[in-house]
Amino acid sequence: MTTMSANSNIIPPDTKTHLLETGYQLIAKKGFTGVGIKQILDTAGVPKGSFYHYFASKEAFGEAIISNYFINYKIRLDAIVHRNNSAQQNLYDYFQSWYDTQQNGCDHGKCLVVKLSAEVADMSEPMRIVLNAGYQQIITWLAEQIKAGWADNSVPHFDNVAAESMAKRWYFAWLGASLIAKTSQTNTPLAEVWQMTTSQMGR
Repeated sequence: MTTMSANSNIIPPDTKTHLLETGYQLIAKKGFTGVGIKQILDTAGVPKGSFYHYFASKEAFGEAIISNYFINYKIRLDAIVHRNNSAQQNLYDYFQSWYDTQQNGCDHGKCLVVKLSAEVADMSEPMRIVLNAGYQQIITWLAEQIKAGWADNSVPHFDNVAAESMAKRWYFAWLGASLIAKTSQTNTPLAEVWQMTTSQMGR
């Protein structure tokens, strides 16, 4: 059995995943431009060569983090549906989770998209594209729940408003409110969209 000193640089078996998780935590807190590769490597305890073995650049690293984030996000959406509640309850649970995690600062499960939405759109086309694809994934899920709510009569059906349009209105309102809440350092924007959304979903 080989022993290693406490100062040895032990690299996790799945170095790529470890780098993505470390970068995700740092970027969710400080933003993309606020975190350098050196800080990521120092925090992860991974040598520079290992980083460039998996990622051609910091931009490619950011793109991978966003893509991985939305893969995990989809798992959380599926978990909501698997509770076998009404479509209205699914929508309520989704937005309640958003509301709860964004108040008084936010956890990393929501902060990444909020931070990067205002940061990378004009900075990186690849990151913008993968971020936009993630938005569309969530909007599609919301639209599916709205349609299901119309079918089971748990969600009011407003005339001349498509499910996709309603989903966009809600998602865009929540994303904007989250950005304004961070700027104003108040929960008022979130409380306003929470009241609007719950009213429109029939709660």
